[in-house]
Amino acid sequence: MKIDNTLVKKYTELLMKNNRIEKHLYDKYNVKRGLRNQDGTGVLVGLTEIGDVHSYIMDEGDKIPVEGRLFYRGIDVYDLVKGIHNDKRFGFEECAYLLLFGELPTKQELEEFENLLGRNRQLPHNFAEDTIFKVPSSDIMNMLARGILVLYSYDENPEDLSIEHHVKQCTQLIAKLPTLAAYAYQAKMHYFKNGSLHIHYPKAELSTAESLLHMIRPDCSFTRLEAEMLDLMLILHAEHGGGNNSTFVTHVISSTGTDIYSAISAALGSLKGPLHGGANAKVLDMFDNIKENVKDWEDEDEISHYLRRIMAKDAFDRKGLIYGMGHAVYTISDPRAVLIKEKAEELAQSKGMSKEFNLYCTVEKLAPAIINESKQSNKPICANVDFYSGFVYRMLGIPFDLYTPLFAVGRIAGWCAHRIEEVMCGGKIIRPAYKNVSGRRKYMELNKR
Repeated sequence: MKIDNTLVKKYTELLMKNNRIEKHLYDKYNVKRGLRNQDGTGVLVGLTEIGDVHSYIMDEGDKIPVEGRLFYRGIDVYDLVKGIHNDKRFGFEECAYLLLFGELPTKQELEEFENLLGRNRQLPHNFAEDTIFKVPSSDIMNMLARGILVLYSYDENPEDLSIEHHVKQCTQLIAKLPTLAAYAYQAKMHYFKNGSLHIHYPKAELSTAESLLHMIRPDCSFTRLEAEMLDLMLILHAEHGGGNNSTFVTHVISSTGTDIYSAISAALGSLKGPLHGGANAKVLDMFDNIKENVKDWEDEDEISHYLRRIMAKDAFDRKGLIYGMGHAVYTISDPRAVLIKEKAEELAQSKGMSKEFNLYCTVEKLAPAIINESKQSNKPICANVDFYSGFVYRMLGIPFDLYTPLFAVGRIAGWCAHRIEEVMCGGKIIRPAYKNVSGRRKYMELNKR
């Protein structure tokens, strides 16, 4: 990129000068910043039957926090996970079926769907060589977005918006995204970090979680417990209502009548953002910092003292935030964090990492009071899904570069379900209003400027 630095500086100064909106104007015009109401609830912009997030009840006009619940097609995710674990089987495929088609599959229907995904995991002929290895990317999320767009060219009728064709497209995308992620990671390791290039073909008989571990590990090996843990992560990342940023993006893009590949690639771009899919990285960094500066991981007084330093902007990144604590919707508990924590304890014991797991538990216990003390508040605060997820990925030996891509591998099931819902039920392009507050100016002829 060759642009004169003097011009860059000049243009930057112009942009800084002419892009300033005073904060008080948002209140003056009652702008719902972030599409959030002043009481913290979301602005209602659509209806859905796919996912539901429940965190409070209304009592005579007052919002009363309750234990967080997450529902997939009306089914409590706690019950979904419990049923899967009681049967001692993998469940992401069942979860994807439920989100897409609206009901739980029978044993035969589940086997058919699992076989369908298994047979479609491989990428088209020469796709990996031409799209991934010849033009590798240092960012795997960007590679996934590009890969999804390239798959458009392999679709015989990519602009077909019929539901029948969407069934084909969605199953293909859900099946192929794990392979795209694994190969994009291998390409990055080889071309940008001088590592060995390990390319393993997906096996049709493996679950999504097993297939991922098979493809990203040099020796293809993994334990049953590791695969179960990753399967749970995929289930809990699969859906979170229509209002989360990347799913809302899917609705917005789909409302224009464009193709599914454009919509899903846009959702990937949204998820890539550190305020959305990349938050668990900050949690890991923070805990690495805590472990370096807290000598006794069992001393609650020493841990509390350091957490207060973090809140006072005197430690870690000096932003005054305890990452992984608090959520835009959940207050008392995030069901995803609760379920991950339960399984993570079992994994930590098997990996000899119980001491570190206990440190996470202690921070989760102490942080709410310290945050409220710093902010002079008494709001309920809970650990969110990002609090334990990075630690889980680290225990699984999953490379940092794959944390957000794995989020996408799970969430694509929800994106596809919402894509179909928008195509079937939307009917209007989504176009909210923006008020111009710049005022009017007269045009001045060029020779008078």
